[in-house]
Amino acid sequence: MYYLKTSAEFDSAHFLAGYKGKCANIHGHRWKVEVTVAADALIESGEKRGMVIDFGDLKHEVRALADSFDHALIYETGSLKETTLAALRDEDFRLIEVAYRPTAENFAKDFFGTLREKGLPVKTVTVYETPENCAVYEEEI
Repeated sequence: MYYLKTSAEFDSAHFLAGYKGKCANIHGHRWKVEVTVAADALIESGEKRGMVIDFGDLKHEVRALADSFDHALIYETGSLKETTLAALRDEDFRLIEVAYRPTAENFAKDFFGTLREKGLPVKTVTVYETPENCAVYEEEI
């Protein structure tokens, strides 16, 4: 089995609605997303011969995903009052609504699915919330 890994980072804020602790408040992270792709065999012909995937293509997709979440407030559907959302929009803040609690675990699963939909042979997605704490999501290929 061959594996390739790349990573990208983004800065964003989130909070955990209904949580009893510090993370109930809006706070930010420098998130790091590590993506591992896997293949049993290498490409046998053409310009990508001898590769699992072109590193440039892999890096481009992971970077684009990270960039799409950069410098935003990520919040769960229904977790903010409509008046709060209206005030934030009126100030032109960048808001990203997700249908799940914005935890590292849920980001890892979401990013996995997004990259798989783009045709990447994703093996694992690791999302670091801090340099020491991460969540990993994987499925069978």
